[in-house]
Amino acid sequence: MGELRDVGRRASVEVSGASGALVVSSRLDREELCGKSAPCALRLEVLVERPLRVFHVELEITDINDNAPLFPVKEETFTIAELSVPGSRFPLEGASDADIGVNAQLSYTLSPTEHFGLDLQRAEEYRESLFLVLTKALDRESLPVHRLVLTASDGGRPSLTGTMELVISVLDANDNAPQFNQTVYKVQLPENAAEGTLVMRVNATDPDVGINGEITFTASNIFPPKGINLFLLNPKSGEIHLTGALDFEDVSSYEIQIEATDRGMPPLSGHCKVVVEVLDVNDNAPEVWVTSLSVPVPEDASVGTVVALLSVSDRDSGANGRVRCAVWPAAPFGLVSTFAGSYSLVLREALDRERVSEYEVEVRAEDGGSPSLRGRRGVRVPVSDVNDNAPAFAQAVYTVLARENNAAGAELARLWARDPDEADNGRVRYSVWEGGVGGVASAGGGWRPASSYVSVDAESGRLWALQPLDYEEVQVLQFEVRAVDAGEPPLCGNATVQLFVVDENDNAQAVVGARLSPRVPENTMMVAEEKEGGLGSLWRAPRMQISTPTGSSPMQSALPSTLL
Repeated sequence: MGELRDVGRRASVEVSGASGALVVSSRLDREELCGKSAPCALRLEVLVERPLRVFHVELEITDINDNAPLFPVKEETFTIAELSVPGSRFPLEGASDADIGVNAQLSYTLSPTEHFGLDLQRAEEYRESLFLVLTKALDRESLPVHRLVLTASDGGRPSLTGTMELVISVLDANDNAPQFNQTVYKVQLPENAAEGTLVMRVNATDPDVGINGEITFTASNIFPPKGINLFLLNPKSGEIHLTGALDFEDVSSYEIQIEATDRGMPPLSGHCKVVVEVLDVNDNAPEVWVTSLSVPVPEDASVGTVVALLSVSDRDSGANGRVRCAVWPAAPFGLVSTFAGSYSLVLREALDRERVSEYEVEVRAEDGGSPSLRGRRGVRVPVSDVNDNAPAFAQAVYTVLARENNAAGAELARLWARDPDEADNGRVRYSVWEGGVGGVASAGGGWRPASSYVSVDAESGRLWALQPLDYEEVQVLQFEVRAVDAGEPPLCGNATVQLFVVDENDNAQAVVGARLSPRVPENTMMVAEEKEGGLGSLWRAPRMQISTPTGSSPMQSALPSTLL
């Protein structure tokens, strides 16, 4: 009968007593018995009794692929900078396989990814090295964490595998500039918006994290520059507030360039533009200006004559700036629109300086706003005179009474003709008109012109006697006095003077009827001269009837009951 002895190791086989065969008594584990040593052999001694003999047996245990590759950890976490360049290599700790030979030859695969690959380097004298290789640039903002599965496969048949999860965090880099959600912001504000009004809020985002994504807003430029004091930008929130008064008529729009900057190193920035459109409100009244004035206007100017040129403007826009114009009073002037904003003040009716010598015209302008605003401008239009009025005496016939034997040069009367024209056109000169029917039949039967008896002062119209009058020679002297103005051409007016010579006697009321032949119109204004004073007085005599000595042909006369 034989006996089996294990030399140096625990026996895993035994000898069958019946047949003498070696039988495996327990599971053989090459890796437990030999580890990575090869070959793996069991040295046994077989003792045979009767006779006693020793047999040396060496049992070689061959490897089978009964161990899967094993990674040291289930999950490996590490960080890769976002700006790492493709081709960058990151070492990985590979898996181990307790088997030997081809069963322990490992290969590695990576779950599908476009950013990473594997590089396995083998050398006979060194342990193999495994590297994770960056094949495409990373972008933390699109994928901040990459989760990959690393698989190790041995060379057995069938192959066994082991896995490990790779968790790769992408370390942010300041590779993104802040971006506004709009490149141009547009906002409308009425020009009467109150100070402190929120104009708008700009918004920018930065997909980076940490200080790389912290944004500060600044106004890099404002056009026109006067807007610098009108708008305030909050550097944190991006809110823009109004800090001053807007004026559409001064500036109708503003452009604000805004920069958003992050705090990365180096800092990156984005830009946008804010366009503030100022809306007009009706805050300006129309203005009327006289650009040309042609005065004075001759009173004989024709209808349609341009008196003045006017300019009308309203700094507002749209309906607020549309202006309607009118002139007051409506006559004798009117407005004619020549082109936008320009008017002519023209004559609509004939003028008469003697009736109205000067006009105060008011041009009124009203805009189309709601409520409407008004402006006005006064225009003084003097009317210049033309010689369109002839001198006119107060009476067509003057009756003058003069005592006989008056002194030469004595004033008989003062005549006055009115001429409503002015200056030379109204300056009157008087004369005894020889062209008229004037003169007297003397007692001797001759005819003498009136100018041989009387004269009139050219300036004052004073009528005076050239010589003493003699009743017995002249009883009645009738002549015309002409008043001529200095206009161009001159105009004239005439009046008839009837001069009655009153007989000098003691009874002022006595009149010898046969000596008084002309008829004196009833209720005629008469001038009597007092010899002592030499001045005539106007008086109205009662109507009386005088008869001739024969009693025939009674005549009407207007003689004073008392000569003054």
